[in-house]
Amino acid sequence: MAQKQEYLGTGRRKTAVARVRLASGTGKITINGRKLENYFMTESQRIHALQPLTVTESVSKYNVRVNVNGGGPNGQAGAVRHGIARALLQLDATLRPTLKTNGLLTRDPRMKERKKYGQPGARKRFQFSKR
Repeated sequence: MAQKQEYLGTGRRKTAVARVRLASGTGKITINGRKLENYFMTESQRIHALQPLTVTESVSKYNVRVNVNGGGPNGQAGAVRHGIARALLQLDATLRPTLKTNGLLTRDPRMKERKKYGQPGARKRFQFSKR
């Protein structure tokens, strides 16, 4: 039995991590065992997650399986986007200029700032009393 070729890509955004497997197929997309429409409820999240495939015009060429955990829905959509872009790069290196000009290969470094001691949040201070 011949095993079909799968291309892997890991995407990260905030605290979300997505492990993407890309294989040639009909355009079936599953995220954590669920269909894309059932996992990402808003249309903007779906568009954001599938941006690398739409930019490279390969939505119906590949089947995508994703395992994603951590973070919220928007962070997970960003992680899936990053992972798909990296998997496409493994599949075909000639797509690099297209993905790069659209900013799909750049890892978004913005994270939640840590809470500091002696104050209630990252930047917020306790109320100051002069007298």
